[in-house]
Amino acid sequence: MGILTNTTDFFGLDIGTSAIRVVQMKGGRTKALARYGSLDIDPKIAKSDSNADLQKLGQAIKQVMSQAGISSKNVAVGIPSQRVFMTVVDIDRLSEKELDSTIRLQADSLIPTPLEESKIDWALLGDSPKDQKKVEILLGSVPNTFVERQLDLLESMGLNVIAFEPDSISISRSLLTPDTAAPHLLLDMGNEATDLVMTLNGAPRLIRSIPIGTSSIIKAAIQNLGIDEKQATQFVFKFGMSKDKLEGQIYNAIVGTVDTLMSEIEKSIKFFQTRYQGANIERIIVTGGTSVLPELPLTIANKFGINVEIGNSWRNVAFPTSQQNELLTVSNKYAVAAGLAERVE
Repeated sequence: MGILTNTTDFFGLDIGTSAIRVVQMKGGRTKALARYGSLDIDPKIAKSDSNADLQKLGQAIKQVMSQAGISSKNVAVGIPSQRVFMTVVDIDRLSEKELDSTIRLQADSLIPTPLEESKIDWALLGDSPKDQKKVEILLGSVPNTFVERQLDLLESMGLNVIAFEPDSISISRSLLTPDTAAPHLLLDMGNEATDLVMTLNGAPRLIRSIPIGTSSIIKAAIQNLGIDEKQATQFVFKFGMSKDKLEGQIYNAIVGTVDTLMSEIEKSIKFFQTRYQGANIERIIVTGGTSVLPELPLTIANKFGINVEIGNSWRNVAFPTSQQNELLTVSNKYAVAAGLAERVE
């Protein structure tokens, strides 16, 4: 496949726990989809730190790039929410330079890993909702070891990392339109965890990684029904939260796990609404592999009394009408990679 002209000279790389996904855009302010692709991987490889598994990961990245026809050496890489700590803090109103030094002085008491072993970054969100003399800062930190390992791997493949970005920022960019101001709740329901991102004026204000995903739901079906993993996976994705299918056996087997997830989401909504008084969530947007479980979006809508929308990773991206069905079929898997590719460098 030939290289498209005016292709943005970098691509988004999402190294998930069960798949690697790549997306490249072309064009200027309004991006058009140029290339995309994915490759399933063994979750053990994604979570391993061994050199042998890192080499396998490198081979998988090369393979998916080749299959998608991506030749750019520049890459924006997602950081999984389980690896990054993000919090919103209130800081005295200062100049940008003074803010930076103040944040670095205070960061040690705010982040879970020692400052000298972490990479930190921050963004000014605006006025604090709690104190008029303060501003609100989104602070993020990631262990040096994780970033350096990824950097070494990608550079050894001849790639040039132009950015590392938390998945929560990427999905906010791809699933919301640039003018979204009202509070939204984004749920990226993956294999190992559900990433929860609450946004206000389009920016993340509360970010959590809840350790419940597809694998926990399938484990519940295996344990409660005494069936093997393959059968449990088929049943879970065929019947999901349907109470009237198979006499409700699948529903009854997985409802406890789903309820635990719902109660964690509920705690986050309450925390968000305590900080941002009167900020009622307009919509819940679900994406990720678990989001396609039958009747799960409806279960979420009924639980919280809020409209639930299936996220469209391509909502801000132009693509040929002929590709619409193909792209919407896989849309729930590309929110991170598409968001990374939509960065304006």
